[in-house]
Amino acid sequence: MSASGRKGVKAAIPFLLPSLIGALLFSVLPILVSLFLSITNWTGMSPVSLTRGFFQFVGKHFVGLENFKAILSDSEFYKVLSHNLYFIVLYLPSMLLVSMACALIINSPRKTANVYRVLYYIPVLTSWVAGALIWKWLLSPTYGPINNVLALLGIEGPMWLQSEAWAMPSIVIASVWKDMGFYAMIILGGLKSIGVEYYEAANIDGAGKTQCFFRITLPLLSSVLFYVIMLSLINAFQLFPQVMVMTRDGNAGPNGATMVMVERIYKYAFKYGKMGYAAAYSWLLFAVIMIFTVIQKKGEKKWVNYES
Repeated sequence: MSASGRKGVKAAIPFLLPSLIGALLFSVLPILVSLFLSITNWTGMSPVSLTRGFFQFVGKHFVGLENFKAILSDSEFYKVLSHNLYFIVLYLPSMLLVSMACALIINSPRKTANVYRVLYYIPVLTSWVAGALIWKWLLSPTYGPINNVLALLGIEGPMWLQSEAWAMPSIVIASVWKDMGFYAMIILGGLKSIGVEYYEAANIDGAGKTQCFFRITLPLLSSVLFYVIMLSLINAFQLFPQVMVMTRDGNAGPNGATMVMVERIYKYAFKYGKMGYAAAYSWLLFAVIMIFTVIQKKGEKKWVNYES
């Protein structure tokens, strides 16, 4: 590095130091602590000392890889993972379709587009607790307005959150409602970046709106959609607040129908007092997310177009 470069680094350090300290304390350190806890059977109740008591703590609570072995040998882990995957299968295509529709409506030249933009983004600004309580009321089988409207049409509404078959789809509906505005804004940014000359050339050649969408919009939007899919997939594996609020008494739905990874981590850590077991669960969740991310990156070159 040249002298001017070293001088620039030294000048930047005072400005970067607050952010670096924050990242160290609130990101790097918790990651290292959770990794350490994953190889212990700590309950969260016994104190941890940074002096001589630390080694006593290690000697008392160290269990090696036993937590990981116990989780992977338990059928509950695979049941929980299947629930997460079931949520993703329902959520991902629904979210993409609704977000794309919202982005196309907002991108239209109509004067009301700005009004739609505000309306679609309101759920994003709503806290998950408030949003989940609203949907818990809407989906109530006895006094919820959704089932009341279905009754007026002569349709008997399902039990929704009280039904093992409908509990997870209910969570998906609320999640799509909450997230569609956020992802629609990202897709809208991609739509704005597509040059109008492509559509003008297509119109001259006699292409219709459907052909323009599938031959121009989707290919040029593929990089944005790839980002949205990766982001939504990672968020989907971290499904938690809507499950805890919407399912009955926070018990992961009827017969554990909405029992998911983060919900299990929370329960083992703070309800059952198994901090080490919960930490191991969180690292397995990290491994699962990493595997799916790598798979997506492997398939990126096959369908993502970065040329505009």
